[in-house]
Amino acid sequence: MADNDKHPANPDLAKIRERIDEIDERIQSLINERARFAQQVGISKGKLASAVDYYRPEREAEVLRNIQARNEGPIRDEEMLRLFREIMSACLAQQEPLKVGFLGPEGTFTQTAVYKHFGHSVLALPFHTIDEVFHEVESGVADFGVVPIENSTEGSVNNTLDMFLTSPLKIAGEIELRIEQHLLGSETGLDKIERICAHEQSLAQCRGWLREYLPHVELIGMSSNAAGARRARDEKGTAAIGPAVAADVYDLQVLVSNIEDRADNATRFLVIGRELLAASGSDKTTILVSTSDTAGGAGVLHQLLQPLAGHGVSMTRIESRPSRRRNWDYVFFIDLDGHAQESPAREALAELQERSSLFRILGAYPKAVG
Repeated sequence: MADNDKHPANPDLAKIRERIDEIDERIQSLINERARFAQQVGISKGKLASAVDYYRPEREAEVLRNIQARNEGPIRDEEMLRLFREIMSACLAQQEPLKVGFLGPEGTFTQTAVYKHFGHSVLALPFHTIDEVFHEVESGVADFGVVPIENSTEGSVNNTLDMFLTSPLKIAGEIELRIEQHLLGSETGLDKIERICAHEQSLAQCRGWLREYLPHVELIGMSSNAAGARRARDEKGTAAIGPAVAADVYDLQVLVSNIEDRADNATRFLVIGRELLAASGSDKTTILVSTSDTAGGAGVLHQLLQPLAGHGVSMTRIESRPSRRRNWDYVFFIDLDGHAQESPAREALAELQERSSLFRILGAYPKAVG
């Protein structure tokens, strides 16, 4: 008689599995119950034009913060937030999926940011340039857009900043994404890799790992990591570097995970939409401001920003860009804590506007969650 015949299945294990099955059934039932209530929310709002009319980013941020606050483990906050984002995404898509434009092509970190923020039940639309993302959201082809704004090692994305000089769009959210670089390919072993095709920035971010483990492999700079992934799919002996989503899009394997030299490398993205949002309880405001005399230097800027300090409003980021109005004239992009319509930010911004020759609120939106 075989050993496994002498020892029947552990009864405790069988009970545990039975209990898991019961819990799964309850979870599934509760998800569908949530979806039915989401439908009732839509009905209560009457006949609206499209999915964007049902989507409230400030409400979603509040829900996610509550989920994070009450999470007791063992599932990590990041994973719990991801699960609930997907549930909310699926519930919203019962009406119709949100259309979210992003800086393409498919398989980029910007697409990863879309799915992190909106879940996978949206229709993600890749566009060739940041300008095109703005234009398609303005025209209504896309409900929202996702564009990069700054990287922790490379600094600001000036093209995104410059678009706000003329665009009427508002900032509707932010996404913080840790940049995880993976070695992608269809080969079965590292010894079969002859070349690696990736964006120059990704090659630079993985230089140490490549030097140690693949010192003799040819490194080829590409216009994007997605272009490198396409070559890895089509060429024998070619591998790529990029996010996990690129492996899914281009039918590649993740050969080695997290080959980036710095684990703290992150990119911040902005969600752009057509309306200013209500307060969510933990918000950030971004303004565009200038004086009539930016040539006055630090003294003029200090005078301009004094209302923030006077009202105890923290400024978290400031960037200057040419105004495009005349030579040597600059505008300032400023992030500050708080919502523009709530105290003390409201009073500080009212005073700041009086001192400015140019003043626009670009967005008051929930801080990134998770």
